[in-house]
Amino acid sequence: MEEEWRQKGATLSDKTARKEFGLSQAEIEAAIEVGQLQYRVGVIHGNPWLRLLRREVEELMQSTYNDRDHRQRRAKADLARVDRELKHLRTEVAALEERRARLLDDLQN
Repeated sequence: MEEEWRQKGATLSDKTARKEFGLSQAEIEAAIEVGQLQYRVGVIHGNPWLRLLRREVEELMQSTYNDRDHRQRRAKADLARVDRELKHLRTEVAALEERRARLLDDLQN
């Protein structure tokens, strides 16, 4: 179980959970109290924040908050994540194409 806390992308902050999933802080705290969510406390510049397991937040959303508003907010967040990844990949492809062109020029000269 401890390994899941260390995997990249397996955790998210309470702020991200509020933004991506449309949960309120009170809903997150209530789910923690009843044992639906595990958490770790983190501190950045003296400000505490909660680290949650993404899998558990997704399960909470499916079981409890599966209404249209929450689904739309989740879809928007997923779309933004996909758009960011596509932008990053396009930048990588452009850099590789440029490198390829230079290598082809070097081979021809």
